Parts: sequence; structure tokens; C-alpha cells
Amino acid sequence: MISTILLVLVAVGLAQALAGLNLLRRFAAAPRPAPTTRPPVSILKPLHGAEPWLDWALSTMAGQDYPGFQIVCGVAAADDAAISAVRTVQARYPDRDITLVICADQHGSNAKVSNLINMFPSARHDIIVISDSDVHAATDWLDRVVAALQAPDVGMVTTLYSGLATVSGLVARLGAMQICHAFLPGAAMARALGRQDGLGATMALRRDTLERVGGLQRMANTLADDAMLGILVRQLGLRVALAHTLPAVGVPENTLRALWKHELRWARTVRSIAPAAHAASALQYPLVPALIALLTAPMSQWGWLVFLGTWLARAEIARRTDTLIGGFPTLAAVQSVRLWPVRDLMSVAVIAVSFTGRDVDWRGKALRADPVVADIISGKRGTGPETPSSAV
Repeated sequence: MISTILLVLVAVGLAQALAGLNLLRRFAAAPRPAPTTRPPVSILKPLHGAEPWLDWALSTMAGQDYPGFQIVCGVAAADDAAISAVRTVQARYPDRDITLVICADQHGSNAKVSNLINMFPSARHDIIVISDSDVHAATDWLDRVVAALQAPDVGMVTTLYSGLATVSGLVARLGAMQICHAFLPGAAMARALGRQDGLGATMALRRDTLERVGGLQRMANTLADDAMLGILVRQLGLRVALAHTLPAVGVPENTLRALWKHELRWARTVRSIAPAAHAASALQYPLVPALIALLTAPMSQWGWLVFLGTWLARAEIARRTDTLIGGFPTLAAVQSVRLWPVRDLMSVAVIAVSFTGRDVDWRGKALRADPVVADIISGKRGTGPETPSSAV
């Protein structure tokens, strides 16, 4: 009986991985429309600290093949180490409109949103693109984002993204594998099932849309600000569209402890939004039930066949996913076959531990992943500025 259940779980996990691969294959093969017009754009880049390859990430913004855009970078302190990267990119691209805002004003518990609120007065254009500091984008990223935003029923545009190890070592590769081979196919499947989640790597909308939802202040006390913004836009009767581009986000962790804390923050944030779906996401890691099957019958030939077969299948699906990611002009993570059992075990452990509490660490600041967004979806809580703080 137990062996049958374990085999079913393995089959479900592999089937989900194959479905995600197929969706990514369709995404990679789909046409990449150009915008009908190319209006000026303000790109907001909230920064904090000297992340690995930060100047390169900012350079991919400055190097966009798009006319008439500005980049607004923001930090909360005059001694923030990210300033050096901004100065480097300003010198590298002297003809680009790159502004640095230094302001320590706090507008809520979410430091990123506070930073954005301080930066917003410097944004001059009607189209606002909020992009995380570690995003590495192709030169046509802005074209694809603007093209998606020009559909008449679209209120916000977001993007899928892959993972890019920005430091050497196995830990960063483990983190990039999680993004490329769990988050990415999972997010593609969620879109196919009708979800329109806002994904924080890229969020683009018109200024008047942002004003209609109450401005950035509406997210000032919400940890899941990207999900919150997407929900507020959909409440206007507008869609959250997916741009046909695939930027990469950096994975800078070089210790397991740092990677664990980062992934636990992600997991508890997702759990606060959709707890049932988050729990079900453990099914996408088939090596865990395969390993349990092996441990329950260590001398059994079928246990070894199931475990090794699942391991090889997981690695082959990941290899094909990397090939698809490599079809976009950005860097893909190089997956390691030998790391898959560790990666799947760690992923399931993170999911399990995410249900034991709500406290998270965001760059040294203690926050709590309260179910604000889930309550708004269910109608238990309003969306006004009275939303309580998530600071611990």
C-alpha cells in the first residue's frame, strides 16, 4: 500500500515536470510581438547593498534597445554600497538618463516599497516599470514589456524569470536550480490554469492605473507587494499580462544558511497568499517519494530502479528546460545532475518548515508574512491603507 502511494507521488511529480516543460516549450516558440508605439518609460530600481554583479544587472537596463527611457535608482542611505555600482553604470553609459535618489524616509514596514515611494517623484514618464535590483534582462526586454502593456484590457505586465548564480559554488547553483526548475515551470503552469500573479522581478503599469489603485502606499505594509499590486489591478477589471521575455534574477548566496533563509522567506510569503497551493507544490519534487521508497526497501531492486530512474528523468527534464531558457538572450543556470536529491529534499523541507511560523528575514530586517493578500482575495480584509504592518 505504501509503495503504491509512493509510486503515485513519483508519477505525479514527473508528470507535473513534463507538463511544465511543455508549457515552457510553447512559451519559447510563441511570437514575440513588437510594440505599436514606443512611449517613454521610467524604470524604477530599488537598491540595497552591493550585490554580486549589480553593475552588470544595472547595465542590462541601461543597454536597452529602446528610445526615451530613464532609470531611477534608489537607496535609503548615503553610505549604501550599491551607490558605487550606480556610479559605475552612469560613467559607462553617459548618454543615458540615470538618476540616483538617496532618501531614508520610511512609509511602512516594507523597506522596498518605502524606497519606491521615495523614488517615485523622480519618475517623469507615464509608463512605470518596477524592476528588482538583481534582474538581468535582454536588450529587447523593455520592448516586450511595453508591447504587452499596449493591449486594451491590460492593466499590468509581469514576466517569468530564470535563475542566475552570481557567485561560484554549489550553493548558488542549488538556488538557481530552484528558480529554473521549480519556480519557472510552476509559474508557467499557474498561468495556464488562469492565475494572473504579479511577479516582482518585473511589474509595469501606467501611472494612472497606479493612481487608481491608491499608489504605492497601498503596498507599504505588505510583504507580498507584487502579489498585492496584481490583485489591486485585477480589481479594476484589468488583466495582468505576461510579457514574452525571460530575464534572469541573481542568486548571490554562498552558504546553505543564507540560501535557506532566502527560500524560507519566499515560501512563507507564498504560503501567506495561497496556503493550499503552496502545500500542494511539494508534489513537484518526485525524488523525495522515490528516496522514501528506496529507504523502505533498501535491498529491493524495484526501489533502486524507481530512485535512479526518477533521478535521471528529473535531470533530463531539467537539461531540456535549460536548453529552452538558453533560447532567450540571457544566462541560464547550469544544472548539476548530482545535486538533484539534495535540491528536492531541501525544497520539500523549506515547504514543511514554512508552515511552522510566519517570521522571515528580509536583508537583516525581521518581518512577518501575515495573510494580508489571502484575506483580501477572500474578502475578509479591505485593501486600504489601514492594512496592519507586517513588521515584527
